[in-house]
Amino acid sequence: MKLRINDKEMDVEADGDTPLLWVLRDDLGMTGTKYGCGLAQCGACSVLVDGVVTRSCVTPLDAVALSAITTIEAIEETDLGKRVVEAWVRHQVPQCGYCQSGQVMAATSLLKETATPTDDEIRGAMINLCRCGTYNAIKAAMKDLAGTSETADSGDGLHLGAAEMVAGGAAVAAVAVAGTAAVRSKARSEKTGSEGDA
Repeated sequence: MKLRINDKEMDVEADGDTPLLWVLRDDLGMTGTKYGCGLAQCGACSVLVDGVVTRSCVTPLDAVALSAITTIEAIEETDLGKRVVEAWVRHQVPQCGYCQSGQVMAATSLLKETATPTDDEIRGAMINLCRCGTYNAIKAAMKDLAGTSETADSGDGLHLGAAEMVAGGAAVAAVAVAGTAAVRSKARSEKTGSEGDA
């Protein structure tokens, strides 16, 4: 049987009902696509078939014989795929990394369909499971890619020295009573060597 994978025609010797995942991993050595649940639920096995996210663990070869299959191994060969991977690195999305090839495939598919997805579209497309719980980082990376990152003005922030951070309840209570303005003033005076306004 001939398959078109990552823009290359490949001959595989397998029955038509063999799941695509096993041909990719066992026959072709493309181990970037992962086996997770085997039930098309987790998304670790996601590939793109004619640009559509497809669970390769339950997709028989017969169903994709005439299709263009894209795996994680080739995703960075496109500008969009490269941007997705760079955003994943920038937002430190991967932890154990096991599910991330599937997450990247889902992200690439969504962004190919719509360059500026809404929060609802991101939630609807990014449904793969992540056992490390990196969902917030995934959302941040997606919003970055969509150009809709929300950057809040956090001001000067609360500056505490190491001793204050470990001093316990009394120090925390003192900060709460004095308010952050006093703490900021103290931090500024220590930094500049002059007393600031409280």
